Amino acid sequence: MSGPHLVQRVLPEWIDYNGHLSEAYYVLVFGFATDALMERAGMDAGYRERTGCSLYTVEAHVRYLREVPPEAELEVWTRVVSAGAKKVRVCHEMWLDGVLRATEEVMALHVDQVNGGTAPFPEEVLARLADGIAEAPDYAGRSIG
Repeated sequence: MSGPHLVQRVLPEWIDYNGHLSEAYYVLVFGFATDALMERAGMDAGYRERTGCSLYTVEAHVRYLREVPPEAELEVWTRVVSAGAKKVRVCHEMWLDGVLRATEEVMALHVDQVNGGTAPFPEEVLARLADGIAEAPDYAGRSIG
């Protein structure tokens, strides 16, 4: 893909008392980026309705690197770092004006919402996820501290 995987304008109600994007809304935008990945992989609303399956984030690590001003138009780039039978590891990068503003690393499980528990990805979904696998960025896998 030649452009960002998600473009999102910052809404006025997302601005905090310090005059920039509140921390919760970084995570919201990254959530929208995960939704966009699901769409590209074939896990859209129809898929969720047909299969009763969806992605559930089970772990996330956010790094807040630079402030995001009001009304900014953010670009989020997403890379799949690994994809297994029932889980996917993803790294999102939030950019504005050529400056990396934040990153999020996510581990998500493919969950059967009807029967409970994890479920294997269908072959075509796993193939789409695996097709986009890229090298993990240097910040991936780090712990806090």
